[in-house]
This record gives sequence, C-alpha cells and structure tokens, in this order.
Amino acid sequence: MATLFNLSGKTALVTGCNKGIGKAMAIGLAEAGANIIGVSGSLELWGSDIEKQVLATGRTFKAYAADLSNREALHVFLKKLDEENPVIDILINNAGMIMRKPAAEHPDEYWDKVLALNLDAPFIIAREIGKKMIERGSGKIIFTCSLLSFQGGINVPGYAASKGALSSLIKALANEWASKGVNVNGIAPGYIATDNTEALRNDPERSASILSRIPAGRWGEPEDFKGPVVFLASEAANYVNGTILTVDGGWMGR
Repeated sequence: MATLFNLSGKTALVTGCNKGIGKAMAIGLAEAGANIIGVSGSLELWGSDIEKQVLATGRTFKAYAADLSNREALHVFLKKLDEENPVIDILINNAGMIMRKPAAEHPDEYWDKVLALNLDAPFIIAREIGKKMIERGSGKIIFTCSLLSFQGGINVPGYAASKGALSSLIKALANEWASKGVNVNGIAPGYIATDNTEALRNDPERSASILSRIPAGRWGEPEDFKGPVVFLASEAANYVNGTILTVDGGWMGR
C-alpha cells in the first residue's frame, strides 16, 4: 500500500509555494519523495525557508520568481521552465489572491488582478504543462479551489467568480484528458489560518460565526493539506478525475 503514495522520482511544480497552503503542499510532496520546483512572485532564488525545508527531506528544490498575474511574465517563466525542466510529473496550481470590497464598490482593478492570478494563470500553466503530460501519457494536475467554488461569499465577487470558474475548468480538462492518462482534480480548503483569512480571524463576530459552523471546531492549518495533495498526486488517485476534495473540517456537510 505504501508504494501507492510513493512519489520518488517524480518532479512537482508548485505555484505560490512561498507560504501557507502552497508551502505545506510542497513540503508534503517532498516528504513523499518528489523533487520540487517552486514559483512565486516573492520567492527568493536561493536560501528561502521553503528551499531549506524541502532539502531537509533529501529532495531537490529549484526556485523561480515570477509575477504570474502578468501575462508576458507568465509566458517568459513558462518558456524558461520548459527549457530547464522538460519533464514535470505533478502540477500544483495553487497561487492565488483575494481582494475584499462589496460588489457595488468592487473596482475593475480588483476584478482584473484577481482573475488574472486565480483563473487566467492556472489555465495557461495547465495548458502548457498538460500538453506535455498528454504526450507522455501520464501526469497529475491539482488546482487549489475554495469553499467559494461552491458558495458565493461576502465582499469578494472577483475571488468567488475565479474559484467558481476553476470548478468548471477542472471538469472540462478532466473530460478531455482523463483518457490520455492525465488526472485533473482540485482541493477546496475551508477556513484555514493563512494570510488570506487574517481579516476574518481578526473580526471577532465573523470568526465566532465561522467557527460555530465548522464541525471540527477549529480553523484549519496549512499542514492539513499534506495528505490530500499527496493522495491526488499519487498512483492511489489514478481513477480520480474531475473531482474537488474539500478539506474544510466538515463545513460543507452542515
């Protein structure tokens, strides 16, 4: 059974790996045996904390710094990535952002910036890496979704739209690529203690309201995503296609 979850010899690209859920996912994949390629707009090319933690597992780490919300910079990154790393077995499309303002006051700049990073970039990266996976007949692509892939949220229309769209994108890609050996799935975090939820956790009323609905009775932690991402990236998930795994302490069951 352990061999089903063994990622030795695999290479995983993790976007938004510098902190939070993405960082925990990268470490979890490395602990399962995968070598890691990390990209983030703020990632140090050498000596970052994520690099040190991955290297401590005995795996390799290669860093790229790129603003994935900038279309030109994204394509420059992808060209360099392909030249230097011709085989990527696992893609974790995790990078994302949230900008809060009521819908009636939500400016074009918020909408454009959030959609560019949360939806446009993941599709383009999946398309470019996915076509190589199709040629080889194997690969795992995992998108970081959200509870707002299913719900509407409050004061985050751009974020909700982007994460809702990811839900359909996952199904669309899975429909085309499952027969070609490429598994496309998503992970939907619940309310997790990260930078994205700091405003909610600092609001006593919202925080209490959220916690009262979570059956597990706590905010999630980034480390809660190590197991789920390893599962979806491994042979254990070979017959899992087009699904979104909720990691939410039971929120969606209420």
